[in-house]
Order: sequence, then C-alpha cells, then structure tokens
Amino acid sequence: MPTAIEKGDEARGFTLQDQHDQKVQLADFRGKKVLLSFHPLAWTSVCAEQMKALEAHKKTFDALNAVALGISIDSVPCKNAWAKELGIKDTILLSDFWPHGMVAQEYGIFRETNGFSERANIVLDDSHRVIFVKVYPIKELPDIEEILRVLRSPATPSL
Repeated sequence: MPTAIEKGDEARGFTLQDQHDQKVQLADFRGKKVLLSFHPLAWTSVCAEQMKALEAHKKTFDALNAVALGISIDSVPCKNAWAKELGIKDTILLSDFWPHGMVAQEYGIFRETNGFSERANIVLDDSHRVIFVKVYPIKELPDIEEILRVLRSPATPSL
C-alpha cells in the first residue's frame, strides 16, 4: 500500500462514480481548492454528521472557490439512498467501492483490518497540491471550521 499522502505532495488523480452514478474525476476540479472528506461508512451517525456539515457549508465552499467531496467505500446505490435520507442535494458523495477502497489505498488511509478508510480530511490547493492532511479518531466528528480556516488561508508555497 502506498504511504500516506503528505502536505506538499501532488494529489493522486482518480475517477469515481458519485451518488447519481455520474463519473467524477479529480482533474475536473483543477483551478479549485478541493476537500477530500473521507468517511468510513454510510448509515453511521458520525459519518452522517460529517457529510451534513459539508452540505450545510456548500455556499461557503463555493465562495472560497472550493469543492467538498465526500468519499467512502460504499456502493453507488447505497450513497444515493443515504444522500436522499440525509437531504444531501448539492454535495458530491463518491463511491470508492470497486476496486474496493482503491482511492483510500492510493492515499494511504485504507484500514485493511476493517475494509474501509480512516476518517480523514485532505485539502488540496487550486493546483491540487496537498495543503492539509488530518486523520481523526474513527468516532470523532471533524471540525468543519478547521477546514474552512485552511481554505481561507493564503496559499501555501509548494515544497
């Protein structure tokens, strides 16, 4: 498995299906800051709150020329049903289902013993260099204000 991605690294490209079964490529967001918000599993309370926080701050992300992508190993139909249940209409939820956890593995945050990703936030600048990485305890809700502060901060020079 690749080593965990670190601040200063160039983001590893990927293509995944969203909750509407549409193909989404990281490269589609070149020129925008990107939050990769990994959550272990849909239909769990902390993951639900994590994704609802992204949805609640969609206008702020837009104003910051940023996009939030929620990513888990759940299948497209699962992500679709979950998004409907949570009332998520504008946030992109990506399925890292097959090959199982491929993106989480590429980013070095796949939990082999559990079969899902860490709970992690990875922020990319507009050229898709990593400017922030944080892995949280599985049961801890990430602080959305922390992410917004990162997105508001001046660009970090590339290493």
